[in-house]
Amino acid sequence: MLKKTMIAAALIGAAFATAAPAEAEDAEVMYKFYCAQCHGLTGKGDGPNVTKDFPVSPRNFTSAAEMNKLTDADMKNVVMDGGPAASKSPMMPPWSKTLTDAEVDALVGHLRKLCQCKGKQG
Repeated sequence: MLKKTMIAAALIGAAFATAAPAEAEDAEVMYKFYCAQCHGLTGKGDGPNVTKDFPVSPRNFTSAAEMNKLTDADMKNVVMDGGPAASKSPMMPPWSKTLTDAEVDALVGHLRKLCQCKGKQG
Protein backbone atom coordinates (compact mmCIF):
# COMPACT_ATOMS: atom_id res chain seq x y z
CA MET A 1 0.00 0.00 0.00
CA LEU A 2 2.84 2.40 0.85
CA LYS A 3 4.42 1.74 -2.54
CA LYS A 4 1.15 2.60 -4.34
CA THR A 5 0.82 5.80 -2.28
CA MET A 6 4.38 6.80 -3.16
CA ILE A 7 3.76 6.14 -6.85
CA ALA A 8 0.52 8.14 -6.75
CA ALA A 9 2.31 11.03 -4.99
CA ALA A 10 5.07 10.96 -7.60
CA LEU A 11 2.55 11.06 -10.45
CA ILE A 12 0.65 13.95 -8.86
CA GLY A 13 3.92 15.80 -8.28
CA ALA A 14 4.91 15.24 -11.92
CA ALA A 15 1.57 16.60 -13.08
CA PHE A 16 2.03 19.78 -11.03
CA ALA A 17 5.63 20.12 -12.19
CA THR A 18 4.51 20.19 -15.82
CA ALA A 19 1.51 22.48 -15.26
CA ALA A 20 3.48 25.74 -14.99
CA PRO A 21 5.26 25.51 -18.35
CA ALA A 22 1.98 24.62 -20.06
CA GLU A 23 0.38 27.72 -18.56
CA ALA A 24 3.30 29.85 -19.76
CA GLU A 25 2.89 28.42 -23.26
CA ASP A 26 -0.86 29.03 -23.09
CA ALA A 27 -0.24 32.65 -22.07
CA GLU A 28 2.05 33.18 -25.03
CA VAL A 29 -0.53 31.64 -27.38
CA MET A 30 -3.27 33.85 -25.90
CA TYR A 31 -1.02 36.90 -26.23
CA LYS A 32 -0.37 36.13 -29.88
CA PHE A 33 -4.09 35.65 -30.54
CA TYR A 34 -5.58 38.54 -28.55
CA CYS A 35 -2.81 41.12 -28.18
CA ALA A 36 -0.18 40.86 -30.92
CA GLN A 37 -2.37 42.45 -33.60
CA CYS A 38 -1.77 45.82 -31.92
CA HIS A 39 1.04 45.27 -29.45
CA GLY A 40 3.22 43.17 -31.78
CA LEU A 41 4.64 39.67 -31.37
CA THR A 42 7.48 40.95 -29.20
CA GLY A 43 5.31 43.51 -27.34
CA LYS A 44 6.83 46.70 -28.76
CA GLY A 45 3.48 48.20 -29.81
CA ASP A 46 4.18 47.56 -33.47
CA GLY A 47 1.58 44.97 -34.44
CA PRO A 48 0.24 44.62 -37.99
CA ASN A 49 -2.89 46.66 -37.16
CA VAL A 50 -0.75 49.66 -36.24
CA THR A 51 -0.41 51.69 -39.42
CA LYS A 52 0.49 55.35 -39.86
CA ASP A 53 -3.24 56.10 -39.63
CA PHE A 54 -3.76 54.16 -36.39
CA PRO A 55 -5.27 56.66 -33.91
CA VAL A 56 -3.22 55.59 -30.85
CA SER A 57 0.15 54.13 -29.97
CA PRO A 58 -0.31 50.75 -28.29
CA ARG A 59 1.71 50.27 -25.12
CA ASN A 60 5.25 49.02 -25.56
CA PHE A 61 5.39 46.07 -23.15
CA THR A 62 9.18 45.83 -23.49
CA SER A 63 9.70 49.22 -21.82
CA ALA A 64 10.60 48.32 -18.24
CA ALA A 65 10.55 52.03 -17.31
CA GLU A 66 6.88 52.29 -18.31
CA MET A 67 5.77 48.83 -17.21
CA ASN A 68 7.33 49.26 -13.76
CA LYS A 69 4.82 52.08 -13.15
CA LEU A 70 1.99 49.53 -13.29
CA THR A 71 0.88 46.99 -10.73
CA ASP A 72 -0.28 43.57 -11.90
CA ALA A 73 -3.78 44.67 -10.83
CA ASP A 74 -3.52 47.74 -13.09
CA MET A 75 -2.72 45.54 -16.07
CA LYS A 76 -5.42 43.02 -15.21
CA ASN A 77 -7.95 45.83 -14.95
CA VAL A 78 -7.14 47.09 -18.45
CA VAL A 79 -7.23 43.61 -19.97
CA MET A 80 -10.53 42.78 -18.29
CA ASP A 81 -12.31 46.15 -18.67
CA GLY A 82 -10.57 47.78 -21.64
CA GLY A 83 -8.61 50.98 -22.07
CA PRO A 84 -11.28 53.38 -20.78
CA ALA A 85 -11.12 51.67 -17.36
CA ALA A 86 -7.67 53.24 -16.95
CA SER A 87 -8.40 56.47 -18.86
CA LYS A 88 -6.76 54.97 -21.93
CA SER A 89 -7.96 54.47 -25.47
CA PRO A 90 -11.24 52.69 -26.25
CA MET A 91 -9.24 50.95 -29.00
CA MET A 92 -8.14 48.58 -26.20
CA PRO A 93 -11.15 46.27 -25.91
CA PRO A 94 -12.39 44.62 -22.71
CA TRP A 95 -11.76 40.88 -22.58
CA SER A 96 -13.69 40.02 -19.40
CA LYS A 97 -16.40 38.20 -21.31
CA THR A 98 -13.83 36.23 -23.31
CA LEU A 99 -10.98 35.42 -20.90
CA THR A 100 -11.11 33.96 -17.40
CA ASP A 101 -9.38 35.52 -14.40
CA ALA A 102 -6.77 32.75 -14.55
CA GLU A 103 -6.11 33.40 -18.25
CA VAL A 104 -5.69 37.13 -17.61
CA ASP A 105 -3.34 36.40 -14.70
CA ALA A 106 -1.28 34.24 -17.07
CA LEU A 107 -1.26 37.07 -19.64
CA VAL A 108 -0.06 39.52 -17.00
CA GLY A 109 2.75 37.08 -16.21
CA HIS A 110 3.64 36.98 -19.91
CA LEU A 111 3.69 40.79 -20.05
CA ARG A 112 6.08 40.82 -17.10
CA LYS A 113 8.37 38.51 -19.08
CA LEU A 114 8.26 40.89 -22.03
CA CYS A 115 9.31 43.87 -19.89
CA GLN A 116 11.61 41.79 -17.68
CA CYS A 117 10.29 43.73 -14.73
CA LYS A 118 8.25 43.13 -11.58
CA GLY A 119 6.16 46.31 -11.66
CA LYS A 120 4.89 48.58 -8.97
CA GLN A 121 3.83 46.81 -5.80
CA GLY A 122 0.33 47.32 -4.53
